[in-house]
Amino acid sequence: MMFAPGATIGILGGGQLARMLALAAAGLGYRTHIFAPESDSPARDVSAAFTEADYEDEAALQHFAAAVDLVTYEFENVPSATAHFLEKLRPLRPGAEALVASQDRLVEKRFFNALGLATAPFLPVENGGELARAVAQIGRPSILKSRRLGYDGKGQAMIREGSDIGGIYRAMGAPPCILEGVVNFAREISIVAARTPGGAFAAYEPCENTHEHHILARTILPATLKPETAQKAMDYVHAIADALDYVGVLAVEMFVVEDVHDGQESLVINEMAPRVHNSGHWTLGGARTSQFEQHIRAICGLPLGPATRLGDIVMTNLIGDAVEEWHQHLADPDAQLQLYGKIETRPGRKMGHVTKVLRR
Repeated sequence: MMFAPGATIGILGGGQLARMLALAAAGLGYRTHIFAPESDSPARDVSAAFTEADYEDEAALQHFAAAVDLVTYEFENVPSATAHFLEKLRPLRPGAEALVASQDRLVEKRFFNALGLATAPFLPVENGGELARAVAQIGRPSILKSRRLGYDGKGQAMIREGSDIGGIYRAMGAPPCILEGVVNFAREISIVAARTPGGAFAAYEPCENTHEHHILARTILPATLKPETAQKAMDYVHAIADALDYVGVLAVEMFVVEDVHDGQESLVINEMAPRVHNSGHWTLGGARTSQFEQHIRAICGLPLGPATRLGDIVMTNLIGDAVEEWHQHLADPDAQLQLYGKIETRPGRKMGHVTKVLRR
């Protein structure tokens, strides 16, 4: 089903991703209606309508659904019950299946493996005894991650030689977890791609990511990658999108592992995000079609735009006080600044990003 310009797109979540989606939607002639529990949501300033309510408030969700033509979301921690509730009232794109698969790290890893895609070794952990057995099997160092929630390094802890694994588990609150083996990777890449209801698919080329304190610091293109590895990465994401009958923009993070003997590259899937993604921010000004416009095109059933980049690119997140350098970026003719309109600056908080494009 296609939704023509003039339709209203409901967006669950009101952060910077929703803000940039709303701006892209407006450029194509769509209205947006934000649903979020926070009154100071950055997307509120740029949307046509806003509902401030809890994600589990069914009465508010009912009114929200009645006011929009279709629904999407900006983050994967929308309660699954909310997704299933809305899916009965309006088209939800991406669908609830993709949301559920990405919310639980154990479900997500098993899904990748079922497609024949390699992941880090992992085991489920439900209690202290299972954790001890998992550490004995996987070894140290390894990473204990909560199965649900968690982002930017939250909800996970490193298990090293001498670590008090029981204390670490209790400090996390003893939630259901998985224990993952550590992957000795050469670099991390991600693929941002889009798929329409009819199955049309377009992927941006792989980008290379660097993290600092578990937060994405910068993304560069072109990635340091062999052409055949880049194609394999895009093929993997295509397989994931088809398996989920996915609609919208999808991001998949991967590790590139290099064989020390022959230099051959292999890929290990880390995780997916059923939404527009921080590592795709470079496309806003750095590609012929931004990931935000591509998502609007995909969920509305429009033709996908070209995913080609416009030059060599470095995208840098402005985290915390780094946003105070905004005037320097505005003075750089190669830089494109995007600020998120957040009122409070805090350490570790993403306040904006800047993309430098060196034209071909």
